Amino acid sequence: MSLWESGDSTGKISLSDLFSGQVFEPFECSMELEQLAFLVCRGGWPQATFLEGDIALDQARDYYEAIYKIDIHRVDKVRRSSERTRLLLRSYARNTGTATSFSKMCKDIKANDNATITYETISDYVDALKKLFVLEDMPAWNPNLRSKTAIQSSDTRYFIDPSIATSALSLGPKDLMNDLKTFGLYFESMAVRDLRIYADSLGGDLYHFRDSSGLECDAVLHLRNGEYALIEIKLGGKENIDKGAESLKTLANKIDTGKMKAPAFLMVLTGVGQYAYRRPDGVFVVPIGSLKG
Repeated sequence: MSLWESGDSTGKISLSDLFSGQVFEPFECSMELEQLAFLVCRGGWPQATFLEGDIALDQARDYYEAIYKIDIHRVDKVRRSSERTRLLLRSYARNTGTATSFSKMCKDIKANDNATITYETISDYVDALKKLFVLEDMPAWNPNLRSKTAIQSSDTRYFIDPSIATSALSLGPKDLMNDLKTFGLYFESMAVRDLRIYADSLGGDLYHFRDSSGLECDAVLHLRNGEYALIEIKLGGKENIDKGAESLKTLANKIDTGKMKAPAFLMVLTGVGQYAYRRPDGVFVVPIGSLKG
């Protein structure tokens, strides 16, 4: 479930309204960093949304254990190794939000767990975990650009829900609060989860963009009618928001609008922030606790 579906977002800002050209007056937002950390670790599991505290967190941990102990053996009637599945889930958790290759995951597993696993094994297990709706990588977006910069085509690694990643690494809300860099990675995963749900409700898809110059866009919400929005995801902070907005504007200016539409809007989606507002340059700044489809 998204934060809107679980009742953790006010839904004051609608992506559908933004696509239709509507704007909004600035308004205050109330989600605190501690609450956000809890929501990342709790996940969007329906039963967990009715629970509080550690009992709610136990739902994700129990599901994570069921994946590698039970569920992995039920796919294609092939019996796979629980231990290899556990090691792979941990590696995926360490590489969430990156375009890490399976070959690098093999090295990561060996470096962190002193175990050997082959490229072919990882590929097979990833396919099985995707069939179980545990993993859902994000494909690359390939727009028409004015420049000749090469566009990276590798998928970005994500779980279906960030709580699987935090459970795999035994991270709780306090751990995220003490490591804001890691917190930012798993907040991005939660934001991608919600944006996918909202994109589906709008009849669209979600992509990422990355080119050889290092220019990136965390999420491109592309509708079937050809309209799209460029979205950067930041935990919070004025400096990060400014960087996100500049990156969005740089990408928007590279798009060849003679061959495709200009973006419907640019948005920095934040974890926390006192206000939702539109910047003087037109970029929307929207805390996730105020968003819906």
